[in-house]
Amino acid sequence: MIRHALLLALGLTAFFLCLAATPSVTVPQKQEKSVTSKIIKTAAGERVMIQDIWIDAPVKDVWAAFTTEEGWTSWSTPIAKIDFKVGGTIRTHYTEGAKIGDKGTITLHILNYVPERLLTIQAELQDNWPEVMQADHEHLMNVIVFETISEKRTHVISYGVGYGNAPIYDKLLKFFAPANEGLYRKMKKVLEAKVSTPKQK
Repeated sequence: MIRHALLLALGLTAFFLCLAATPSVTVPQKQEKSVTSKIIKTAAGERVMIQDIWIDAPVKDVWAAFTTEEGWTSWSTPIAKIDFKVGGTIRTHYTEGAKIGDKGTITLHILNYVPERLLTIQAELQDNWPEVMQADHEHLMNVIVFETISEKRTHVISYGVGYGNAPIYDKLLKFFAPANEGLYRKMKKVLEAKVSTPKQK
């Protein structure tokens, strides 16, 4: 489960590097139209992982899923502690009964945000990351864009950026993509169930 948190942090994210990028590698697997992934390369050979998630829920609910403790624990982790502000953190643990601060706590740093539109997060370095990622750690981050399609439909675009031009990233990202997709599908299911469940009077 710790691996899932790291994958989410690195793969969750419109970063302007993408504007100069050219398509390179498409993740080779069957995908639902509502959750898709692709990997592109910039002119400098750097990798960007782009994931699109279409959710039949209001943007305020989708935003809350990424930015509140109740939201995170509904789809991603059994425990979360969030200090939501620029410079704040999202801290999680994926072991039932554990406490935030115990060994295995995952810390995501909130670099910037625009309410219900944009969120940029960066994972704190972990010893079990691949060596190439430890070397590129300061550049790795996740830029998440929230687009309101209608009152009841939201498009989330996650840009995983900062992956260098080392060929090993092609292999790593092909592993990260489906792992992230699984988490995003769970989030989509939770949020859409919330919308479809009538409120109790």
